[in-house]
Amino acid sequence: MIANEKGIKGIYEIILKPIIDNRGFFMRTFDEELFKQFGIPSNWVQENHSKNLLKNTVRGLHFILPPYTDSKLIRCIRGHVFDVFVDLRKGSSSFGKWESVELKDDDYKWLFLPKGIAHGFCTLEDNTELLYKHDTYYQKEYDRGIVWNDKDLNIEWPVKNPIISEKDSNLMSYQKFLKDVGGL
Repeated sequence: MIANEKGIKGIYEIILKPIIDNRGFFMRTFDEELFKQFGIPSNWVQENHSKNLLKNTVRGLHFILPPYTDSKLIRCIRGHVFDVFVDLRKGSSSFGKWESVELKDDDYKWLFLPKGIAHGFCTLEDNTELLYKHDTYYQKEYDRGIVWNDKDLNIEWPVKNPIISEKDSNLMSYQKFLKDVGGL
């Protein structure tokens, strides 16, 4: 297991090392000591599973307001996604910056996002599934988001006309986030 920090401080790709043979594979998917070494929380209290039937499905950009802002550990267990994260942490040197990674079921990676990061993804294959671990319980009344195609963030999504929920289509703009929330 290896952890590589991304361009946005505190975000890590955790590369797992499966032992593969003719039967399949076996791998350790969590190592508390490695997580401690990189300052990654390991007190996961909730796990969610997202199944997406169609290619070009976009979800996000989601975040939870304080005091329930959460860290996430994300893994694609089936299919392929273009995963996006935006730094919304007050005082961060990368505040307002976004980055992306592709996660695939056969790349054996976790993506760790610390508190204060908005998250979204676009499926690149039909029948794509993700697992999410959270270090805080979900609080619906604190659930917010920034619209996926915000002109100020200018995220280079791999899709022009996504399959997207009504809720995600009506999320706030980045400018409204700055005005109403300011930062996480």
